[in-house]
Amino acid sequence: MYRVFEALDELVAIVEEARSVPMTASCVVPRGDVLELLDDVRDALPPELDDAQDVLDHRDKLIDDARAQADKTVGDADEEARALRETARADADRMLADAKAQADRMVGEARAHADELVQDARVEADDLITDGKQQYELLTGRARADAERLAEAGQASYERSVADGEAEKARLVSQTEVVQAAHAESARVIDSAHAESDRLRTECDEYIDSKLAEFEELLGGTLRSVGRGRQQLRTSGVPDYAEADHRAVRRR
Repeated sequence: MYRVFEALDELVAIVEEARSVPMTASCVVPRGDVLELLDDVRDALPPELDDAQDVLDHRDKLIDDARAQADKTVGDADEEARALRETARADADRMLADAKAQADRMVGEARAHADELVQDARVEADDLITDGKQQYELLTGRARADAERLAEAGQASYERSVADGEAEKARLVSQTEVVQAAHAESARVIDSAHAESDRLRTECDEYIDSKLAEFEELLGGTLRSVGRGRQQLRTSGVPDYAEADHRAVRRR
């Protein structure tokens, strides 16, 4: 490389010292010396420069080949991506169909279970209403029988007291010396009979009222149990009628 720079310096010196051509910017140089220096430069140049020139000459071809390879790689990648997208879309559609089928099956099972719960609740509600009616009829019949018995007993006691008063009145009237006392005693006995009759009628009314109050409380507990069962059915729960019946029994 030193010889290259030395030859270039000599060429510069020759050109600078060359005789000018009049009326132009050209000059006259010795051809042999210049060619000899140029041969020295060419011989002194390293062979790597020639290889570099070859690389430069093949640069466009290499770039075209690389661009073609890149385009082919991109095309293959696009095709593979398209295939992957289609596969993923098919898998997604299949999974969506499976999920929808599973959801439909679960909804069907839930609806069937809800219908079963509603049917059971209706049957149990009908049983509770039937039991309530039976209890009502039993309590009403018992209360009616007790009321009739008490009324008959009061009426008999009243009639007996009235009869005793009338007999006492007749006995006292027959005795002139105690007529005034007989009147007073008769009035007392009649008033006592009326008071006893009123007391018996009051006791009979209180007894019937207490029995009807017990039955009203029983019916209220039954209606509350049915209401709770309907509320639990609305929230897909299972009504706890056993607990409600237990509380109703304890209140009775």
